[in-house]
Amino acid sequence: MQFGIFIYDGVEPIDLATYGVLSMARRIVPEIAICTIAPRAGPVALANGLKVSADFGIDDAPPCDLVIVTGGPGWTTQAQEKATLGYIRRVHASSRIASVCTGGMILAASGILDDGPATTKREVVAPEISPLAVMRNDYPKVDVREAMLVERGGRLVTGGGVSLCIDTTLHLLGLMLGQHVADETARIMEYQRAWRANRDGFAPVLTG
Repeated sequence: MQFGIFIYDGVEPIDLATYGVLSMARRIVPEIAICTIAPRAGPVALANGLKVSADFGIDDAPPCDLVIVTGGPGWTTQAQEKATLGYIRRVHASSRIASVCTGGMILAASGILDDGPATTKREVVAPEISPLAVMRNDYPKVDVREAMLVERGGRLVTGGGVSLCIDTTLHLLGLMLGQHVADETARIMEYQRAWRANRDGFAPVLTG
């Protein structure tokens, strides 16, 4: 099963925990394959200056069972990039797609969140405006929810901010490979209590 992580200049490094969760899950399901996809293959400068190398660009990215769109300050640029938005729409038309943190803002800009519920990052440092409020103001066709994650029919998932990328990725593992895989991944990551607490205190929104 092929998972793609979409990255770009200005992604927050913590959002690459999506890759880390999938890497841990491979200990349980070795058939999991992971690749990184960016607007162009090669070096990508994350928000703190850390550089990583994307395996593929959007023009040569392989078909994936799921693509996870990461977040970070660079989302404002990607939300205006026609090539990126076109790629998002193509993925949505053919397979599962998810976002974590402000990756949801890129999905909103592509139009695939219209006419249904979605979420994104909430908490910021003043005078920055909450991305959740920006989504609500700039994309009125989206039913913006304050939630840990929002799942729409199993094929479209938007996750909340920053560290909730871990919870969102675990949820996606459960959705695609079975709850036992998600639970066992959380156990070997020593994340069971945190995941349980987040679900109890900040429940996901699941719709058909």
